[in-house]
Amino acid sequence: MEQTEKIAQEITEPTGWITASSHLGGDCLEAKHLSDGRVALRDTEQPNTHPWIIRRTVWNKFITGAKNGIFD
Repeated sequence: MEQTEKIAQEITEPTGWITASSHLGGDCLEAKHLSDGRVALRDTEQPNTHPWIIRRTVWNKFITGAKNGIFD
């Protein structure tokens, strides 16, 4: 799916990013739900780099795996 100008603008907006962090601090992941249904992911230590853009179904599978301890 092509990135539209609207999505590019949403990505650069500082609001709406959700930070997932641990009790250890640093090295966090941020996610942002985009208006076209996809999810943008970026590293908090590199907020100005282009984020990964993934489909919602991929995001949902990732979240399910995390909840089920697949990454433990």
